[in-house]
Amino acid sequence: MVASESFGEFLREQLAPLGRVTMRRMFGKTGVFCDGLMLGMVADNMLYLRVDALNRTAFKEAESSPPLNYQKKGSTIDLAFWRAPERLFDEPDELVVWARLALAAAHRVATARKRPLPKSGKPQRTRRRT
Repeated sequence: MVASESFGEFLREQLAPLGRVTMRRMFGKTGVFCDGLMLGMVADNMLYLRVDALNRTAFKEAESSPPLNYQKKGSTIDLAFWRAPERLFDEPDELVVWARLALAAAHRVATARKRPLPKSGKPQRTRRRT
């Protein structure tokens, strides 16, 4: 289920210190983006933040809840998004701290997905067909 309008507005307000926060429906959920990078997702009006190897320890408290997941061919696929503890919604400064950690993970994911240069270090030319 996607984020309700009121929950989406609440998140945009709370996460405003990070930068331009936007939301977009994706796969029956709502992606939470900051300056074009997806730092979280919302399902059933619950915020899930991006987790990776470098912020996993800081998010230890969230580890007790199941990660965001979906079903595929009878199997459960866990995603790299952990549910934000509900107490963070009463502690806006700490919510922003957690969101910054998730945004840093989003930067790392985006960097890792970029294509590396060839071994020569020079971009390869593409041939045009005439």
